[in-house]
Amino acid sequence: MTYILIHNPGCGSSKKGLELLKANGVEPQIRKYMTAAERLSGEELKDIARKMGAKSPRAFLREKDAAAAGLSETASDAEVYAAMADNPKLIQRPIGINGKKAALGRPNEKLLEIM
Repeated sequence: MTYILIHNPGCGSSKKGLELLKANGVEPQIRKYMTAAERLSGEELKDIARKMGAKSPRAFLREKDAAAAGLSETASDAEVYAAMADNPKLIQRPIGINGKKAALGRPNEKLLEIM
């Protein structure tokens, strides 16, 4: 099974998550979701939430950037997914995906819990 890391190489937490995985013998497939070619679709974001066991995309939404992007606190889940797909800066990182499980690497050690 391939471990996928939703990764932003410009983010310190994301870099530390990748280092932690490699230190534990995991060579993940990297998905640089901030690039146009590797952006996550709304459906992929819904799948990640499901694999996390999250009831809402807000489980991995960067709340501090949401307001600045014009996303209200009362936005529906559909609106949040759409905003995250359009503006990947709104997605918390790193996120690890391993088969039917996913974890937000906050703290980074949570990335190891789905191995």
